[in-house]
Amino acid sequence: MKIVCYPALDADRARKFAEAAGRATVVQAASLEAAQAAVVDADGFFGKLTPAILSAAKNLRWVQSPTASLEHYLFPALVEHPCTLTNMRGIFSDVIADHVMSYVLCFARNLHIYLRQQEARLWRPVGDEPGAGQNFVTGPGLATPRDLAHLHLADCTMGVVGFGAIGRETARRAAGFGMRVLAVDPVVADRPEFVDSLGDMGRLGELLAVADFVVVCAPHTPETEGMFDRRLFQAMRNSAFFINIGRGAIVRLDDLAAALEAGELAGAALDVFETEPLPESHPLWQMPNVLITPHVAACSPRIAERHLEVLLDNVRRFAADEPLRNVVDKRKWF
Repeated sequence: MKIVCYPALDADRARKFAEAAGRATVVQAASLEAAQAAVVDADGFFGKLTPAILSAAKNLRWVQSPTASLEHYLFPALVEHPCTLTNMRGIFSDVIADHVMSYVLCFARNLHIYLRQQEARLWRPVGDEPGAGQNFVTGPGLATPRDLAHLHLADCTMGVVGFGAIGRETARRAAGFGMRVLAVDPVVADRPEFVDSLGDMGRLGELLAVADFVVVCAPHTPETEGMFDRRLFQAMRNSAFFINIGRGAIVRLDDLAAALEAGELAGAALDVFETEPLPESHPLWQMPNVLITPHVAACSPRIAERHLEVLLDNVRRFAADEPLRNVVDKRKWF
């Protein structure tokens, strides 16, 4: 058995890789040419697979992607190839779910407003603005405009679009805050106890109609590309917040900006974008009800060790002819 790594791993990881591979021959290819030559009789491959490398392979049975997302990894010949593809899904789920809840708490407690007021040294609780008391009946024991300007999370509903590992962990955290959780997914059907409803994508409209926070946790696939457009934003409540930590290509940013400008949404938080970096001229930068983070939701000091653990576990499994982790449906991109 032979496994090729390209690019070559650093010395420490290469040593651990070789130990996990047991009796299998491991080739650390330092160049594209070396990888093409080594892969001819290889059984497994880890790293940057190109069409040229794949076309040189005669016996390839397994490819391990170094990434969780696959829209930039897959190509037509790899989809058609009989090899098994595995990825790194699952190593980011809790970290990204934490990022989602930071957005939710920020909007619920108006931190996005208070941080801007802090820069201006302005002491003014949201709800105390001139005219905020109009149309409200207030008094002892009754809600004040200031109270109504803050959200009580246990009164809110989160809608999760895409119920894989990230969606599940996001739902778990939302439920921990007492939120009602609804989810939709094209393939997942097992509903955990902390989720109030889990349905297929045909129920997306129901979710959008009632959710206070809509969170996109879906991968980029041919089916999800451009899915969230003006039509779907208009199906949401105008008091709702939209959050995308899935993939940038899922959301039409110009449609989102138009919906926000029209008051069709209360706000949005985005970590991923159609174009990255987000162009300086894009109107989302200037909107006070928009939170923008630079594709950092998956950042954590734990990711490198988890990445290596999945890699080594799959190397051991492949060498022992055992079932692999994170097998991908190449035609679905996940």
